Amino acid sequence: MKVMPIRYSADVEAMTRFYEALGLGTGPVSRPGGWVEMPAAGGMLAIHRSSGDDVGRCELAFEAEEPLEEVAERLRAAGFEPGPPMDEGFGHSMRVQDPDGVWVQLNLYDRDLYT
Repeated sequence: MKVMPIRYSADVEAMTRFYEALGLGTGPVSRPGGWVEMPAAGGMLAIHRSSGDDVGRCELAFEAEEPLEEVAERLRAAGFEPGPPMDEGFGHSMRVQDPDGVWVQLNLYDRDLYT
């Protein structure tokens, strides 16, 4: 599993330029341009278009390398109740709260859907 923080921004292009200046490369970009992946050695930074309260927020997400149902079974066995896997434009996602009540997102990608 890879770590993938998601940085919400009202200006995805400017945010992409900022992180490129820090040394990250640009990977896959969604067709509408509201999602940019910026690979790094230990994962990637994702920049997601947003407005309002989400601007400036960062969310912890992980890219799963196995079916989300298998991850959900392990979470339940450990006493955590994830939400159901959801169909997304990029594949599937599932959210679960950590012990502090902070939401963590798990994504299983089908990159052919948006690249």
